[in-house]
Amino acid sequence: MNTNSNEAVAMQVSSDVESLVSSLQDLLLESVDIHTFLDQLAVLASRSLAARGGLNVLCGVTLELRSGRQLTVASSDEQARKLDEVQYDYDEGPCLEALRTGRIVMVDDVTSDTRWPAYLRAIEHLGVHSALALPLALDADAHAALNIYGEQAHAFDDGSVERARLFAEQASKALRISVRGWASVSAAENLQAAMQSRTGIDLAVGIIMGQNRCTQEEAFDILRRASNARNVKVRQIAEELVASLNRAAPAETHFED
Repeated sequence: MNTNSNEAVAMQVSSDVESLVSSLQDLLLESVDIHTFLDQLAVLASRSLAARGGLNVLCGVTLELRSGRQLTVASSDEQARKLDEVQYDYDEGPCLEALRTGRIVMVDDVTSDTRWPAYLRAIEHLGVHSALALPLALDADAHAALNIYGEQAHAFDDGSVERARLFAEQASKALRISVRGWASVSAAENLQAAMQSRTGIDLAVGIIMGQNRCTQEEAFDILRRASNARNVKVRQIAEELVASLNRAAPAETHFED
């Protein structure tokens, strides 16, 4: 009896993981950027974790890149967004604790938990009485966590915690892929912007060389001195010069020092 029961549970878990993996793959394929992926991930978490046991849960996902310099937050709905905002306003709470320590954090009852008292009072007023936060394992320069809110106290038993852990495990893999893709796109966009900036400077140098009959080094020095005199970037000076050719006939270029 016990053997059959254990086998049935194992088969159910395997089926749940397989279905989750398929859903996460669909999210990766359908999301146009990482912000869309995070939003849909939060929605999927809410649906998946509420599916068993009849729980009504709200979910949020926090992604931190480059040692806290870039924070992205996604929520399953408007109420979850408000709850997440409370946590970031206080700069404390289970999700941030999970993100910073890499450990699962549980709040069984907001009225009796002694951690983060101001934050817990605030979310109680928003109708939440328990919370569960799980870290999402990413690459070294990124951290993330899944925040799950329950309307009742003691909403998360051992079974629901294990389901949330399995969800976080699979979600981490998909999010890691999404973050890497986003980083690649950002790097490409930065390179393109740098190339465009360099092209504008090269064009401006060529214009100054033609108008002033000077060398490339002398032309760039004219741009540099104008940049210093006006306290703006060389790129901006170059763009203004190139743009000016569309408005007036070419003339010898001079800048006031």
